[in-house]
Order: sequence, then structure tokens, then C-alpha cells
Amino acid sequence: MKIEPIFEEMVDFDTFAKSDFRAVKILACEAVPKSKNLLKFTLDDGERKDRVILSGIHDYYEPEELIGKTAIAIVNLPPRPMMVIESCGMLISAVHEEEGEEKLHLLMVDNHIPAGVKLY
Repeated sequence: MKIEPIFEEMVDFDTFAKSDFRAVKILACEAVPKSKNLLKFTLDDGERKDRVILSGIHDYYEPEELIGKTAIAIVNLPPRPMMVIESCGMLISAVHEEEGEEKLHLLMVDNHIPAGVKLY
């Protein structure tokens, strides 16, 4: 198994504290037309039930298996247009290499954790 090395550059606490990680409920998930890898997630972030995040994880997951799950997202990134859709955040995944093949696992948590809960 191969994992990426830990960054040598340190991030000061104030910079880290600006990152807003939240539990999000996956309300809907669908493949993005004309894209091989992108999935479009509609999420409940605790404040609204229509946050859209695009994630290039279709090689690892089928949309229907993710609906109803609770994932972790960073929600205060600037919106980023992808395939004419505005992605408002980033879902957090664990990535490593195993036997020469990349493995990805979307970080999912217990469904008892309410949408919008902040992670510290």
C-alpha cells in the first residue's frame, strides 16, 4: 500500500480555523452528462437543502449507493464552475494506492450525525 507523504509545510492555526468542515446529508446524486467521472450531489448542509457539489468519484461509486448517506464537506470554498454547473464546496475522500491501483473512499460518518454539524 502506498500513501502520500505528510506535507512538510505547516499551516498556522488561524488558517486552519477558516476551513468550515460540515456533515452533509446526500439528498440526491446523479452522473453529470458528458462527463466520465463527475457526480452531482445535492446536499442538506443544515442551513439549506440544495447545496450542489460536484465530485470526480464516479469511477469508485454509483450515484444510487450514496443517496441517504452522511458525508463530510468543506463548505466555504468559493464556488467553482465545472461542466456549466457551479460546485459549492468539496466532499472529503481518502485516497491511496494499493497493488498499483488508486483507491478512493468517500469519507462517510454515522447517519445519526445531523446535517450541518461542524467538525473541529
